[in-house]
Amino acid sequence: MDFLKGNIKTLYFKYLAAAFGSALITSVYSIVDMAMVGQYQGPEGTAALAVVAPIWNIIFSLGLLMGIGGSVIFSTIKGNGKSRTQEANAYFSAAVIGAVFLAVITWILIILFDRQLLMFFGAKSSLLALARTYLLPIKFVLPCFLFTQVLAAFLRNDADPTLATIGVLAGGIFNMIGDYVFVFVFDMGIFGAGLATAIGSIISCIVMLKHFFSKTNTLKFQMPQHILHKLKRITITGFSTFFIDIAMGILTILFNRQIMNYLGTDALSIYGIIVNISTFVQCCAYSIGQAAQPIISVNYGAKLGFRIKKVLNYALATVLFFSIFWTALSALAPNLFVKLFMAPTKEILQIAPLIIRTYGLSFLLLPFNIFSTYYFQALLKPKAAFIVSVARGLIISGILIYLLPLLSPEALWYTMPLTEFIVVIYAGSKMFQYTKALADKK
Repeated sequence: MDFLKGNIKTLYFKYLAAAFGSALITSVYSIVDMAMVGQYQGPEGTAALAVVAPIWNIIFSLGLLMGIGGSVIFSTIKGNGKSRTQEANAYFSAAVIGAVFLAVITWILIILFDRQLLMFFGAKSSLLALARTYLLPIKFVLPCFLFTQVLAAFLRNDADPTLATIGVLAGGIFNMIGDYVFVFVFDMGIFGAGLATAIGSIISCIVMLKHFFSKTNTLKFQMPQHILHKLKRITITGFSTFFIDIAMGILTILFNRQIMNYLGTDALSIYGIIVNISTFVQCCAYSIGQAAQPIISVNYGAKLGFRIKKVLNYALATVLFFSIFWTALSALAPNLFVKLFMAPTKEILQIAPLIIRTYGLSFLLLPFNIFSTYYFQALLKPKAAFIVSVARGLIISGILIYLLPLLSPEALWYTMPLTEFIVVIYAGSKMFQYTKALADKK
C-alpha cells in the first residue's frame, strides 16, 4: 500500500474497514461482559461494571498515548523519505519502552489498591464485592490490554491494518464465546466474564506479534538516543487521544457520584448502559480517525495537501453517517438497549427512554469532535487537539455535571449534548483553518 501514490478512496476504505473492525471488537470486551452479567445478575451486575468502566478507560488510554503518539511521528518521518527509517524506528522503540513503564505502574496500582480505586469510582456495599470479583482474573494480564492498543496503532502505520483487526477480532470472538460458557454454562457469574476478557486479551497480543516475523515489517527495536526527549514528543502528540479515553473515565466517575447523589441505583444502571452505547459511538469515531491518520500523516510529511483534503472529504462523510445512525437509534429504540444489557425491572423500563434519548443527542456531534483530534494530531497540531479533548472531556463537561443538577436532577443528562455543541464550534473552525492552509501542490 503506497500512501503517497495509491488511490485515496481505496486506501481510506480499506483502512476504515480494518480500523472499524478493530475498534468495534475492542468495545466488545466491556459491552459483552455487561450484557452477560446484566442478564445473569440483573441491574446490580450492570451497575458494578459501570463502576469498573474507569479502569478500562485508564488502561486503554495509556496504550493510545504511546501507540497513537509514537505511530503518528513514525509515519510522518517515513513520509519524508526511506532514508529516515532508522529515525522513525527510534520513536517506535521509545513508544515501546514508555508503554512498558506505564503498564508496570498501572499493574502495581490496580493489584494493590483495587478496593480504594473502586470506592473512589463510586462503588458501595454489594457493588464493591461484585466489581472486585470481576477484576480478579483481569489483574493477572493487565499489560496485555495496554499493549494491544500500542501494537494495533503501529501495525496500522506499518501498512498491516488487517493483522491488527484479526488480532483484536480473535480476542473478541473468544471473549464473546467465553462469556457465555463461563458465566452461564459453568455458572461462574461475574468472575467468568472477567476470566473470558482476560484470556481474550492474551490471544489478541499473540496474534498481533506475528507482524514482526513478516516480510513487510519495517518496525525494528533499537535502543533510542535522547529517549526522554522522544517520550516527551510522543506524549505531546498522543495526549489528545489519550485524554479522550481517560476523560471518559473521569466523566464516568463524576456521573456515577452525581447519579447516586440525585437519582439512585436504577439511574446508575441505566447510565452503565449509556456508557456502553457511547463506547460504540466512540469506537466508530476512533475507526474514522485511525483510518485517516496514517494516510494523512505520511502525506503531510511529504507536503501533499491535495491528498489530505481528499481523505478529509471521505472521513467527514463517514462521520455524518455514524452521527445520524446512532442518534436515530437512541431516539427510536431506547429500551432495545436496556433489554440487551440487563433483565430490567418495570421501573427501569419507565425511566430509561427519557434518559437515553436525552443523552443520545450528544451522539450527533460526538463523532466529529473525536475525529477532529485525530486530524489535528496527523497534521502535528497538538495544541488544537489538546483543547478539543480537554474541553469536552473535563472542563466544559465537568462544570455542567455539577451545575445542571442544581436546576433539576434530570437536567444532568443534558451535560454531554451541551458539551459537544460548544466544542464543535471550536473544532470546526480550526479544521477549516488548518485545511485551508495545506499546500495544494500536486
